[in-house]
Amino acid sequence: LVLRPFVMGDGPAVELLAGDFSVAATTLNIPHPYDRGLAEAWIATHPALYESGRQCVFAIALADTRDVIGAVGLAIKRRLENAEIGSWVRRPYWHHGSGPEDASGVIEFGFTVLGLHRIYATHLTRNPASGRVMQKAGMTHEGRSRQHVVKWDRFEDLERYGILRDEWKVTAAT
Repeated sequence: LVLRPFVMGDGPAVELLAGDFSVAATTLNIPHPYDRGLAEAWIATHPALYESGRQCVFAIALADTRDVIGAVGLAIKRRLENAEIGSWVRRPYWHHGSGPEDASGVIEFGFTVLGLHRIYATHLTRNPASGRVMQKAGMTHEGRSRQHVVKWDRFEDLERYGILRDEWKVTAAT
């Protein structure tokens, strides 16, 4: 797998993949149903958000074909020198081990290119596989926020993980 910028031609694939009920159900921000044209509108925001320093999003793509199978990115809070990492992956690629590699690549980008101090992530408690990805990417479990968000008219608990640049440097050196 490779991480690359999204291009407008990725829109139909994003609509199909993110529009899968199982994918949408495990995230906070992916709607279901996923309306036509929503992916292109989302991709169109990427350059301005990156230029303004607020967000960077990468397509997770197959190395040989460059076909999109997911997304991973950082929502940046420059004033606080931190960012929240988020991702989603096409269902047939769940539990294949690429999640920690994708997360680790974006964490490295956040610390080395963006100069962040802290990167954190949250996941719905009912999706423990996301927590395992975060742990394998070197993040530490920091706690649970009970009924912190609403997903499809249901209050959900969130688990929070984080990693500091100094912690990452130690693990990256080994």
